[in-house]
Amino acid sequence: MQNLEAVADQIREIFDKQSTARDQALTQSRALIRHCALAIRAVHRDDLEVMNEHLEKAASLAKTFKVDLAEHPDLYHTGYTQDALKEFVEAKVTCALIKDQPLVTLDELDVPHDTYLKGLSEVIGELRRRTLDELRNGYSAECERLLNHMDEIYAVLVTMDYPDAITHGLRRQTDIARSIIERTRGDITFSLRGEHLERKIAELSAQLGVAEE
Repeated sequence: MQNLEAVADQIREIFDKQSTARDQALTQSRALIRHCALAIRAVHRDDLEVMNEHLEKAASLAKTFKVDLAEHPDLYHTGYTQDALKEFVEAKVTCALIKDQPLVTLDELDVPHDTYLKGLSEVIGELRRRTLDELRNGYSAECERLLNHMDEIYAVLVTMDYPDAITHGLRRQTDIARSIIERTRGDITFSLRGEHLERKIAELSAQLGVAEE
């Protein structure tokens, strides 16, 4: 038992390092989530300068995670860290797709694959938001483009039929994505039918006007 206190001191030192790393990771997670949210808000406002500024800060924080937690893989793969990286995926992909840029890949973002997929699933909600904004001015090809992206993402997500222990909640998010897409398709269809009806009424009114003359 003479070495017990020495062993305890060694363990305390390890715990102190882990505690410090955890506190730092929590702070960085909150900052990363904030920058991602601001980037998404900026892209919906078509403010590219602000969008890029926050995306750059988010990318820097995501990279810092990888470096700072290299000695603490348990903290890197914990819930709050992966939730922040999921938001990073969502922000990067959402901004790219809305601006009609190529899809940001898994390798480019350098995040765990399940986190990438969960981030993709949440992109669908942001694309719906953008589609509804577009529909305020009536149906357009842009609405179809966004809906096609939503369909393409879902088509991939639905093939990830693996246990929840592997995908960490992806199936539930995929189900939510499906309902979002169905509502969006309904909104687009309703808008398209409304415009079609308006054209028919205008044509009929024109014909009746000609007849009266």
